[in-house]
Amino acid sequence: MPKLGMEPIRRDALIKAAIVEIGQVGSLDVTVSRIAKRAGMSSALAHHYFGSKEQMFLAAMRHVLTVYGAEIRGALVAAETPQARLRAVVLVSFTGSHFRRDVVAAWLNFYVMAQRQPEAARLLRIYQARLRANLRHALRLRAGERAAGLADAVAAMIDGVYLHEALGAGEPDGERAVAQIMDWIAAALNGDLRGDAA
Repeated sequence: MPKLGMEPIRRDALIKAAIVEIGQVGSLDVTVSRIAKRAGMSSALAHHYFGSKEQMFLAAMRHVLTVYGAEIRGALVAAETPQARLRAVVLVSFTGSHFRRDVVAAWLNFYVMAQRQPEAARLLRIYQARLRANLRHALRLRAGERAAGLADAVAAMIDGVYLHEALGAGEPDGERAVAQIMDWIAAALNGDLRGDAA
C-alpha cells in the first residue's frame, strides 16, 4: 500500500526518470521497469501511478510544458518592450532547463507520438498555438501584417533547432541557437532576406 503523501513525490520522480531514460535511449523504446528502477521504485508502483508507459510519457511532457509555460509567463512579465518580449520567448525556448539532451529527445518523441495519439496531438496543438500567439504579439508593432507569417517562421525555426540537436551528439548550445534566431528575425524585419516572410 503506498504511503500517504508520497504519491506526488513518486510521480515526480517517475516523470523525471522517464525524461532521462528516453533521452539516453533516444526513443520510447524503454521499459517501465527501467524507468522505475531509475526512480528508485518497483515497476508495479510505476504502473499503479500511471497505468502505462505512454501515460507516463504524456505526464512527463505535461510537466515539461508546464515548466516552459511558467518560465515564459515570468519572462514576459519582466519584458518591457516588444523586442524584449520577442527575445524572452526565444530565450526561454533554449534555456538550460529545456534545451538539454534528454529534454530535446523527449520533444522529438513527443512529435512522433502526436501523429498517432490524440492526447499528445492536443497538447502539441496547445503548445504551438501559445508559442505562435506570443511571437505574433511581440512582432505586431514592428512587423504589422507580416507578424503572423514571421511568427510561424520563427516557431518553425525553434522546432528545427530542436530537430537538429536531437540528431547531434554534443550538448545543445542554447546561446548559439538564440543568436541565430534573433539574427534571422532582425534580417527579416529589415527586409534583408530573400523571399521575405509575408
